[in-house]
Parts: sequence; C-alpha cells; structure tokens
Amino acid sequence: MTTRSRLTVLAGPTAVGKGTLAAYVREHHPEVWLSVSVTTRHPRPGEVDGVHYHFVSDERFDEMVAAGELLEWAVVHGRAKYGTPRGPVEEVLAAGRPALLEIDLQGARQVRETMPDAFFVFLAPPSWDELVRRLVGRGTEDAEERAARLDTARQELAAAEEFDVTIVNDEVRRAAEDLVSWTRTPVPTSKRD
Repeated sequence: MTTRSRLTVLAGPTAVGKGTLAAYVREHHPEVWLSVSVTTRHPRPGEVDGVHYHFVSDERFDEMVAAGELLEWAVVHGRAKYGTPRGPVEEVLAAGRPALLEIDLQGARQVRETMPDAFFVFLAPPSWDELVRRLVGRGTEDAEERAARLDTARQELAAAEEFDVTIVNDEVRRAAEDLVSWTRTPVPTSKRD
C-alpha cells in the first residue's frame, strides 16, 4: 500500500511528553522525518544542538524571521522564541517522506494558516494532576517558570477541539505508535472526533 507524503503537526501543553514521543519516533521510525526547531532558550541537560533543537541567539532568530526562513514561530511562555525552519520541511515533503512537527499551540495555528492540508494531532495528558507531576518531576524549571508554563497549559488544553485528533499520552510506546499511524493515514476530508 502506498501512502502520500504529508505533514503531521503534534502539539499539546507543556510537559505532556511531546519531546518524549518525538524521541521514540526518531529511534523506532526513521522513515518519519522530524523537524528540528530553532529556539533562543538555553539547552537543558542532555540536549544536543542540531538534534533536539538548533540553539540560536535572539539576533539570529530575528534574522530568520525577517528573511522568511521560518514556517512558524512564537514566543513561548512569555520567554524564549521557538520556530520551525521552512526549507527542510518543504524539501522532505517534496521528496515524498512523511514529516512530523513537534510544536506549541501558537505554532500549530500558524501552520494551519499556511499549510491547511497538514494533519493536526493534539497530545493530551491522562489528567491535570499527571501533567503537573511531570512538569515538577523533570526538574528543569524553577517555581516561577513552572507557574508560567502551567498557566499556558490551562489555555492550551482548552484548544484540543481545534485539532483533527487527540492522543492521550498515558503510555509512551502506545501513544507514539498511534501518532506514527496518523502520519501514514491519508488526509481526512473532514475533522475526526
């Protein structure tokens, strides 16, 4: 069975596990190309420039925006800038490979404007308490940053209905395999429940 190449956009609230799912897909499904975002935030422990993100200065990020090099971009949690380089996405789709963007809600909305044929997947936590536990448990943000991220997460959870499908991240392997199956499914003609 042949499938046509398409862009799948994965978004969801902070600490829901988007990065964990992306890492699983990268390791177990190399046929699915994952975009590497640019960001102005500093690397977290274990993050590698060019693998997890392209870490750039504010000045370089602004140059990329001005030159139209980003498919989408946003200031996230009122702090760091994040964006998706346009060129690599267009090249991969033209080559016929399925592509996956792991981005925030603001970015997903921008991609919907520029690439309405993309398929949008919302990653949800099993519960609010679990989301808080994951954020606190990763220990990468101070109390002020956690509070800002949780405020944003409340707003992001309310946007799930904007997406084509919702996957609950209650078990990484299952959720990631479900996500990969959506990258191979023909683009639906109407919204999915």
